Amino acid sequence: QVQLVESGGGSVQAGGSLRLSCVASGYTYSNFCMGWFRQAPGKEREGVAAIYTGGGMPRYADSVKGRFTISDENGNNTLYLTMSSLKPEDTGMYYCAAADTYCSGAYWGKEYEYNYWGQGTQVTVSS
Repeated sequence: QVQLVESGGGSVQAGGSLRLSCVASGYTYSNFCMGWFRQAPGKEREGVAAIYTGGGMPRYADSVKGRFTISDENGNNTLYLTMSSLKPEDTGMYYCAAADTYCSGAYWGKEYEYNYWGQGTQVTVSS
């Protein structure tokens, strides 16, 4: 059974940093597109970043470029999202997702591309 379990969320002040983790189990971690999504209250879920575990350039939403870094440890089946210079608009529930495909430049940020989802971890940034 596929499981994605996120952790690392919390409350920080603007300008602060957090690192989210997502541990994957129940499938072969390699050669998957692993993504981070977020959903703010009253808004649609949006793609934040993605990385292909088989190698390649990571993908980022314009709103987080230069502030967030996605990475993974293949040996530990763990995906990370390192967030710095956090802003109040970064507040939301952050989800880890996995797709058994390459991270397409056009579709990596689309929910329908992903087969598996975690339960989410809350990030709150105060001004």
